[in-house]
Amino acid sequence: MSILSIQSAVAYGHVGNSAAVFPLQRLGHEVWPVYTVNFSNHTGYGQWRGPVMAASDVAEVIQGVEERGAFEEVKAVLSGYQGSQDIGEVIIDTVARVKAANPSAIYACDPVMGNAKSGCFVHPAIPVLLRDRVVPHADLITPNQFELGYLTDTSPHTLEETLESVDAARAMGPSTILVTSVQRPDAAPHTLEMVAARGEEAWLVQTPHLPMKANGSGDVTAALFTAHLLETNDLQVSLERTVSSVYDLLQLTLDSGRRELQLIAAQEWFAHPRLQFSAEKVR
Repeated sequence: MSILSIQSAVAYGHVGNSAAVFPLQRLGHEVWPVYTVNFSNHTGYGQWRGPVMAASDVAEVIQGVEERGAFEEVKAVLSGYQGSQDIGEVIIDTVARVKAANPSAIYACDPVMGNAKSGCFVHPAIPVLLRDRVVPHADLITPNQFELGYLTDTSPHTLEETLESVDAARAMGPSTILVTSVQRPDAAPHTLEMVAARGEEAWLVQTPHLPMKANGSGDVTAALFTAHLLETNDLQVSLERTVSSVYDLLQLTLDSGRRELQLIAAQEWFAHPRLQFSAEKVR
């Protein structure tokens, strides 16, 4: 399976394509990464070097891939952080061209905007772009609970509210929603949840909450879930595999005492998830 992944990239550490590509390759998939930025490290350090790619340069790279006749092979276009409105428009155009070449291809969008703790940390134009232009073109989106609320102009807290917000997001265009970092008042203490929904079907999985901040974990999550869903077309299986792999990656990173995701050390958990967490059908 071939995936066109349009995301940021860093030399040091693992975020964006630098987080998403290797797990997909470890699952046996061909990945064609296109960079929207090429930084020394992720911006969470407060200092970094390297360029933001001009939208015209991103478009040129994508056109070169298209000229190799590769779009017919693309099963999914995957996007993460979108650094500018112009890049968002390039991605929308790319999705249309890929689907023209291969009507069975999907667009998986991780609508990166922020989180409940930090609020929005992207340029003010980006959330509007995602809500009004990008998400309506997506088949699958992977927002965290905070981003889901912004996209749908809701404030999901309980499971029922989260599912209502999911339905509102599906009404915008995407058929499948994966909600990460779900925290609800009636959940067990020190836990974190994910919810996956498609049509009238919805599943919830709960894991222990690990005391850490892990830049790039959302990029890994979006990539793995997209791949598993394309491979199995099974919402429950895709959710359980993804959560298992990501949890073991985070636990390994926490145990290492390192700031960056221990992507290489965790590679066996991508290829062979332990499936230690069972999803519960909630709809």
